[in-house]
Amino acid sequence: MLNAELLVEGKNDKHVVWALCEQYQVLENFSVEEPGEDKGGVDALLEGIAVRLKQSKLNALGIVLDADQDIESRWDAVCERLRQAGYSNLPDGPNPNGTIIESDQMPRVGIWIMPNNHLPGMLEDFVAELIPDDDDLKPKAEDILREIENENLNRYSSLHHQKAFIHTWLAWQETPGQPMGLAITAHALQHNQPLAQKFVDWLNRLFNA
Repeated sequence: MLNAELLVEGKNDKHVVWALCEQYQVLENFSVEEPGEDKGGVDALLEGIAVRLKQSKLNALGIVLDADQDIESRWDAVCERLRQAGYSNLPDGPNPNGTIIESDQMPRVGIWIMPNNHLPGMLEDFVAELIPDDDDLKPKAEDILREIENENLNRYSSLHHQKAFIHTWLAWQETPGQPMGLAITAHALQHNQPLAQKFVDWLNRLFNA
């Protein structure tokens, strides 16, 4: 049984993480866990932190969650769970390179707030950074979303603009509608972008230090 876990909000996060680990040949000495089909999302992830930390023989726990609109409140929510679990002297804010917290007699804890530890957003904002810089379809996808938003035809909220963008872009690829993780594996999305490299470096520091 693995003695290190990475908590994520849902299946898309899990597949993106494993796809990046495969591309970078990250040592798979940790499991990637989600709250479950019946109670996915950030609230269930936050509720599960204390339970995970109480597991015997756990050496390290990683936490990956979306900032959504307010990264400060998301950071505070994670830190509150960690304080309740016995952690102290927590940083005032997330490290841009991914936070890692060491505490005597406690599992090492890592925190990555999507997309990049300092801006609002979510997994899809992170994945959008993996689109090749010279991609011709990227501005086209932005143009079509801007057009329908200007005409108030969009049925998604402004918070989910980037989610609509990445899935629009994926719909126009050689394999239309491919899930984000598979698109990384198929190299439609480029794993060697700076943000992905920074995320993988955080995983290695957390689980393979």
